[in-house]
Parts: sequence; structure tokens; C-alpha cells
Amino acid sequence: MRLILCIVFFASLASAQQQSPSIKQKVLWDKLNETVKEVDRSLDGVMGVAVVDLGDENSRILLRADEVFPTASSIKIAVLVELYRQAQSGKLKLEDIYTVQSTDLVPDSEIMESLSPGITKVTLRDLASMMVVASDNSATNVLIDRIGMENVNATLRSMGFTHTKLQRKMMDLKAASEGRENLASPRELLQLLQDVYQGKVLNKEMTAEFFQMLSKHKISFLPRGLPEDLKIANKPGELEGVRNDCGIVFVPNRPYGICVMTSYLRREHDGEDAISRISVATYQMFDRLGRASEYGRVISPGNSSK
Repeated sequence: MRLILCIVFFASLASAQQQSPSIKQKVLWDKLNETVKEVDRSLDGVMGVAVVDLGDENSRILLRADEVFPTASSIKIAVLVELYRQAQSGKLKLEDIYTVQSTDLVPDSEIMESLSPGITKVTLRDLASMMVVASDNSATNVLIDRIGMENVNATLRSMGFTHTKLQRKMMDLKAASEGRENLASPRELLQLLQDVYQGKVLNKEMTAEFFQMLSKHKISFLPRGLPEDLKIANKPGELEGVRNDCGIVFVPNRPYGICVMTSYLRREHDGEDAISRISVATYQMFDRLGRASEYGRVISPGNSSK
């Protein structure tokens, strides 16, 4: 009997030692969760957050992640997904040529408005780059016409998304006033990117090009305070009272997804700051996890200390 008790004791001790690294990591997750709550409490507005470890889907932080928010330009992620999906199927080619028309122009189209209507020819890939980098609304609308709004929504529905919807073209204030707003929840918008990352939507080649396109440098909120050479595939969104940003952050050894959406903001700047604060705190945790052993020894490149 005494032998059996000794065996059980040492087995329990070994089990506890094996679990200790995950317990320590849980402490970091709990502290990040508290930081998110602190930022939320100080924000004069409404915020939803979804953070997920792409190496462990069970490790995540969710705050009002199923609430539906206006997406603003973050809905362009869904447009880009459908563009690449149709390119993969052969329905179109990213090299297909489009001639810019004067009727294309809508507000917030810094690149398209500088082009010569009826003369300038661009590819669908060029239009996608304008949409991602400059958030050019005219380029986005041309792409929506080309791929079909109904096709974007059909793809979203087929993937199981019920909150994420493209219901109007860019700067269609009449549609917005009638309640046809572009919508998503933080969980769904992040899951859309996660599905692409996991190869559930596009083949390997198209997936790589999709994230290469989405990671082009742009003015946004998630990268603020993060290393300049860090690859971040994201798309922010801005409307009156609304600030969003959603993306995949390619931290070495520990990539993660993050989506922060805000609305009812009294000051839009506060929403931008809230997104950046959560982004920095999230990066700091994943960066340490990516450079650490399972017991928490962090090793920086070039560090020779003992």
C-alpha cells in the first residue's frame, strides 16, 4: 500500500512539473486580459476585441467579440478574399486590365482621382493594392463591381459567417442612411483571416500572395509602437465615431491574430489609441512567448549571457 502511495505521489509531482510551463503562460494571458479590460474601461465608447494564438486556437481573449460593429474600410478584407478566390478559380485574372473611368470617382480616392480617365489602364492587382495601401474607395468599388457584391456575401455565408456583410459600396451615404451598413463582429472578421491563414480558403500560392498584399505598408493602428520590420497583414477602418483594425501579426515562432473594433466614440483619437495600446501589449506577450523556452527563459538574438 505504501509503495502504491509513493508511486501516486511521484506521478502527481511529475505531472505538476510538466504542467508548470503552461501555468506560467496562463499568467501572461490573464495579465493581457486585464490590460484589455483596463483599456476598455477607460474608453469613452464601445469596444470589441478578439485575440487568438494561431498555434493554439484554445488560447484566446474575447471581449464583446460577437457584437456587430460597422466595419468601415476593414470590410475590404472580405473584398480581397473574394478577389483572390475568384482568381484561383479562374473566373478572373489579377493581371486583367481595367481602364479608369470618370464615373468611378467617389470621395477618399487619392490615387484614382489622380489618374487620367479613359486613358489610364490598371490591373486588378493594381486596384487591390490601391484598396489595401491607400484604402482608395474608387478602386474598391471597381473591384466590388468586378467580383460582385452578392458573391462576396455568398462566400461569407458559405464560411459560416452570419454577422459579416458587405451591404453597400464605399461612400454610399444614401445606403448607409437607409441602414445598409457594412458590418462584422471582431470574432468573425478575425476568423476570416484565420481561415485564409490556415489554407482553408486559398491554395498555398494564393494564400502567400494574399498576405503579401495585405501586409503592404499603410497608415494604421495595430503597427503603432511595434518594430518596423515586423510583418503585419492588416486593414484598418475609419468612420465618424468608429475606429477598427484587424490583422495577422507574424511574430517569429508565435504568429497571432488580433481584431479590435470600436464604435460610439466621443473622440476618434481615443479609439485609435485604444487599438494601439492593446496591440502593443499583445505583441509584447507573444514576442516573449516566441523567444522563450517552455519554462520562460527568454533568449534574444545575439544574447550570450548565462
